[in-house]
Amino acid sequence: MKKRIAIFISGRGSNMDAILRQTRDGILRDACELVLVFSNNPEAKGLETAKNAGVPTECIASKGKKRENFDKEVINFLEPFKIDYIILAGYMRLLSPLFIRTYQKRIINIHPADTRAFQGVGAYDWAYKNKLQKTYATVHYVDEGMDTGDIIEQRELDISGMTTLEEIEKAGLALEHKMFSEVLKKLFENEQ
Repeated sequence: MKKRIAIFISGRGSNMDAILRQTRDGILRDACELVLVFSNNPEAKGLETAKNAGVPTECIASKGKKRENFDKEVINFLEPFKIDYIILAGYMRLLSPLFIRTYQKRIINIHPADTRAFQGVGAYDWAYKNKLQKTYATVHYVDEGMDTGDIIEQRELDISGMTTLEEIEKAGLALEHKMFSEVLKKLFENEQ
């Protein structure tokens, strides 16, 4: 049975778009159904992308709201959708313990680094400034910390020949876009 997923975004939604395309005519077609794209940011460009693809969207602005109160509002909104998994694809808001408990082990994120070495925003910049030879993309379950949840899968990215941050970001996003759908497919199929 297909998993019902919601993708959470805060910006352009490039990972969301890659997953959306895989649910339509790619490797996720038989594994899951994208039932909602949600954002906490009314300006998120990814909402337009999802709408243009015919995917239901919703935005509840989080600005100025306490984390727990905002998350209660989102949980109540999500309830009728019967979501199996929430996929964070550039969602730039830390989830409250209440939200984590409600969807325990059913919230998945991708992070552009080894989560044991670097958490938070700016991972490609960190790899560039530290002149790393390689970095990672990590798909992990979301817990109450920032990028501290159990790792589902990691893939290495060789950046040894790259001289600009833009090169690293481009290669990193290409890896993320491919990897995220592949990991979700494995995860969902193992649960069937």
